[in-house]
Amino acid sequence: MPEVKKIATRDSYGTALVELGKEHENLIVLDADLAEATKTGKFKAVFPERHIDCGIAEANMMGIAAGLSTCGKVPFASTFAMFAAGRAFEQVRNTIGYPHLNVKIGATHAGISVGEDGATHQCNEDIALMRTIPGMTIINPSDDIEARQAVKAAYEMEGPVYLRFGRLAAPIINREDYRFELGKGVLLKEGGDVTIAATGLMVSMALEAAQKLEQDGIDAEVINIHTIKPLDEEIILTSAQKTGKVVTVEEHSVIGGLGSAVCDVLSEKLPTPVTKIGIQDVYGHSGPALELLKEFGLDSEGIYRRTKEAI
Repeated sequence: MPEVKKIATRDSYGTALVELGKEHENLIVLDADLAEATKTGKFKAVFPERHIDCGIAEANMMGIAAGLSTCGKVPFASTFAMFAAGRAFEQVRNTIGYPHLNVKIGATHAGISVGEDGATHQCNEDIALMRTIPGMTIINPSDDIEARQAVKAAYEMEGPVYLRFGRLAAPIINREDYRFELGKGVLLKEGGDVTIAATGLMVSMALEAAQKLEQDGIDAEVINIHTIKPLDEEIILTSAQKTGKVVTVEEHSVIGGLGSAVCDVLSEKLPTPVTKIGIQDVYGHSGPALELLKEFGLDSEGIYRRTKEAI
């Protein structure tokens, strides 16, 4: 079989910014001394006059982005998820969220797959934090194709957006004719025994796990929840009603992320047993990304085992 092409979604972010920058002169990119890592350096190389390095001052960067948005610009404020959602939370909440400004936050290096950077940089709480901000849209793309289209969708919509990108190269699972639709989940594989709802890097892992389950006679339905807020309740309810059992998979804490969002919907509208696969209320630690995913049960084998236990 041909090798599956892999691209880190942080690379997709940088590529998409350049593509959009050619079409829209009002697009401004801000970074906090991490342009090489966040890949906004790609944009800087083409449009240096529209790239602002704010230094290691993430809270200040959010304030600058807020100000730019009030002057007709569409700013993309970029840094690691730990700093975008963590260090700058107050500014995101009060300066961007409260007045509902048109600021896009490009948060890279999210989740445990940051690897050797260790627990301080492995942000597994950012979705939970951003979900609490009224009016904040949260997008966690699964691969390069989806990520590039998600950046474009974020530019085109009005209001604050939190875009979550990874450091680890992710397998490309979507075809070139894929069309991203904000707030709409994607049915990737039909099945009748259990629903696996995954997001971000975990979507490809969930598909691999579903193949393993098939060998055991278990027919898993796999859905990609790329927009965590607003959540596509319809696809979740339809799939849950069909299978009667749901497993959520996320490279994030099981508290406050995709699993919690799915449980909120199902507990109110269609009570269904849910198993949440993610970071189980612990900190990460330094190590190679793939080994960490395996250790925390977030590789395809771990998802396969937990799903099998759940049903």
